[in-house]
Amino acid sequence: MGIWWFCGLSVVGLLLGVINGYPLEDLVVSLPGQPQVGFKQYAGYVDVDLKAGRSLFYYFVEAEDDPDHKPLTLWLNGGPGCSSIGGGAFTELGPFFPRGDGRGLRRNTKSWNKASNLLFIESPAGVGWSYSNRTSDYTCGDESTAMDMHMFLLNWYEKFPTFKSRDLFLTGESYAGHYIPQLAIVLLDHNAHSKGFKFNIKGVAIGNPLLKLDRDAKATFEFFWSHGMISDEIGLALMNDCDFDDYTYASPHNLSDSCNQAMSNANNIVGEYINNYDVILDVCYPSIVEQELRMRKMATKISVGIDVCMTYERRFYFNLPEVQKALHANRTNLPYGWSMCSGNLNYSDTDGNINILPLLKRIVENHIPVWVFSGDQDSVVPLLGSRSLIRELAQDLHFQITVPYGAWFHKGQVGGWATEYGNLLTFATVRGAAHMVPYAQPSRALHLFSSFVRGRRLPNNTRPSIDD
Repeated sequence: MGIWWFCGLSVVGLLLGVINGYPLEDLVVSLPGQPQVGFKQYAGYVDVDLKAGRSLFYYFVEAEDDPDHKPLTLWLNGGPGCSSIGGGAFTELGPFFPRGDGRGLRRNTKSWNKASNLLFIESPAGVGWSYSNRTSDYTCGDESTAMDMHMFLLNWYEKFPTFKSRDLFLTGESYAGHYIPQLAIVLLDHNAHSKGFKFNIKGVAIGNPLLKLDRDAKATFEFFWSHGMISDEIGLALMNDCDFDDYTYASPHNLSDSCNQAMSNANNIVGEYINNYDVILDVCYPSIVEQELRMRKMATKISVGIDVCMTYERRFYFNLPEVQKALHANRTNLPYGWSMCSGNLNYSDTDGNINILPLLKRIVENHIPVWVFSGDQDSVVPLLGSRSLIRELAQDLHFQITVPYGAWFHKGQVGGWATEYGNLLTFATVRGAAHMVPYAQPSRALHLFSSFVRGRRLPNNTRPSIDD
């Protein structure tokens, strides 16, 4: 009797197109060249505007163990206009990385799905495989992106209803310093007006985030000087001649002529042979790699244990027809190939100037923990700016220091430095990490993320924890 009941239930599930409450049509059976794993993956589209034909592509990975009792974490990359699937999912914190030959995958042993179910979205439409049938939709900005993400999540929960009551963590990096706080505010507004479903937001974490452009831009040149990348003379010229309060994305040249000259001199000295997103990492030479990929050779180039050519291997892999078929991607046969950052968007050139601190303040005032973490080798959005901004936010909230600034530890070594304000606001550095923290320091990044989703402080002693 029990066996027949189970089989009948399975048949009904197949007829309805669902399995364990998940959409069967989005199940990724296996990706080309994928190592065997015990967790499930799903990928496909969620419509956010049927009339316009606007749809966002997603990739969802179950937690490695006990997924039914682990939270859901949304991850967004920045840009604006860069792919969270190419970045977060297949370069940083997802379960797989591209192999050196660009035709298969290798396991990421420090994937964040050890601690949470993971959801990655290519947003806004025009990024990666996300699209709209209305070309005017490719002119967009922060507000429209947040609204589409709100609609996406509502409709995604209809595909995955078991997650409606699950804890939700909102995470991302770089320009996601805009995406994630603005999305959180939209979801909080939804909760305030909804008499039914409410988003169960439990935390916000953003890495090397753009929070306040004038401060973050100034920090870049402070980083150059403090790391010996520019001379004292140029550093002094920048400090004396530049009023970064006037710096904007749309018109950076409203600064003085002497300031613009100093910035130009600084950028020329730093040069193009340094990875500004990780100043200690070697650079990849794409012409060599692309030739080796075409010849089916292993093109991996390693620098301090990191594949510095992963971006080229990833692009090659995602443009294989069999990979797109396995992911249920590119269903409209887009007239361009997949790329990490979109050239199709006309994204607002003024939204980057928005001060995000008031939004973070409102999130914290709703008793939602906020973590800001910074890889300390990033010159694009350096820790110097983020740290001072979070301190100012804490002062605005009248928060006292609850954990003094000091080292946190992982595997008996310093993982970085951290401080906490008012039990709700944390700033942490990740030692030796880059702009893409999980890419450069996967083990430390996983430890930080695990602490975040479990509501634990980073360990400030040298004794290894049981999670090490």
